[in-house]
Amino acid sequence: MARKARSAGGTPATVALTAAGVAFEVRTYDHDPRAESYGAEAAEALGVDPARVFKTLLASLDPSPGSGRRAELVVGIVPVTGQLDLKALARALGGSKAVMADVAAAERATGYVAGGISPVGQKRAHRTVLDASALDHGTVLVSGGRRGFDIELAPHDLVAVTGAVTATIGR
Repeated sequence: MARKARSAGGTPATVALTAAGVAFEVRTYDHDPRAESYGAEAAEALGVDPARVFKTLLASLDPSPGSGRRAELVVGIVPVTGQLDLKALARALGGSKAVMADVAAAERATGYVAGGISPVGQKRAHRTVLDASALDHGTVLVSGGRRGFDIELAPHDLVAVTGAVTATIGR
């Protein structure tokens, strides 16, 4: 797969992937602001199996009692064909409970706009869980940092560049 990061059209995600030496392909489409599901729109517009298109969601994780951790924002990456199982996300990260993060908080923490939040190149690193179903595919697509701009890469590269763990967190 070719590395394609153009300085004029690049995003923090493509810059981070290029810097890490990760092979990826930019996949763009004309985003319709009236689309009800950004992920389904991407799958259809790009002509790919929706099971290979993953959405990036942020949740607020309450730590397990006695863990010494504080509440934190975490990332769950799941297929656009399903939903994030918040209990499974919390279990995967050793927390007691997770709730979806406020959109404004997610945008501030990642530096991306909702509907275009990439798991790669966020303003701050967040603990991340990639749904294990990603490993069933040679490549997956995730947001590249803006609506209508996806990146295709091998799931093991996504794990490596985000420091993710894999677990069944989709339903």
